[in-house]
Amino acid sequence: MAAVLAAKHVSKRYGSIVALQDLSVQIQRAQCVVLIGESGSGKSTLLRSFNRLVVPDAGQVLIDGVNAAELDAIELRRKVGYVPQDGGLLPHWSVQRNVEMVPWLRGMANRADLATRALTLVGLEPSLFRERRPGELSGGQRQRVAVARALAAEPNVILLDEPFGALDAITRADLQIAFANIRGQLKITTLLVTHDLNEAFLLADRIVVMREGKVEQDAAPHELRDAPATDYVRRLLVRAQGVARA
Repeated sequence: MAAVLAAKHVSKRYGSIVALQDLSVQIQRAQCVVLIGESGSGKSTLLRSFNRLVVPDAGQVLIDGVNAAELDAIELRRKVGYVPQDGGLLPHWSVQRNVEMVPWLRGMANRADLATRALTLVGLEPSLFRERRPGELSGGQRQRVAVARALAAEPNVILLDEPFGALDAITRADLQIAFANIRGQLKITTLLVTHDLNEAFLLADRIVVMREGKVEQDAAPHELRDAPATDYVRRLLVRAQGVARA
């Protein structure tokens, strides 16, 4: 079965900084693959190569088997859901207008209905939230709106870059559970970046551990836990266990 998302021998530099080094990874349909690693490991660079916010220096990025370099970047970004770490909501727009944005850009006639469905999916009652501005919401509510915006146009793929990283522990746990339930309903292909290995264990079908632009291990959560491939992965596991006990 062909992968929905694939990176083949991808490399990327920012001046003297090497972000990705001959990296290959594949994401199958309806899988949730989580990229984990320390800051500077290349996680976000890899994720953003799948909507052409980053263009690799070498290698290929494939979307449904098509080289992303051959796709119109704007159309690609409208078809692939994307949640940046800060949510990226437009502060002067209402929640409803923010969530309708991608369906509107794609010329979808039923954008109000799509926005209502998306808000309901993320646990926000549309009648209570649609007229509010992002500044009137809590951090967790803003991230729910950001996820709703990414889902509103019913994409086949969603990319999430540390979507829960700036939230307090309780709000973060609530959103992790909510997102796991959404994925269960929609069967959407998901690529998610996090620093939190416990979050990865909760959400992932596969975990890709990255270090210095390379893949240290690519495995199902139970395989990663039971058979870490390198000393670096072992250290991550020990650190995650210490955080969980705390």
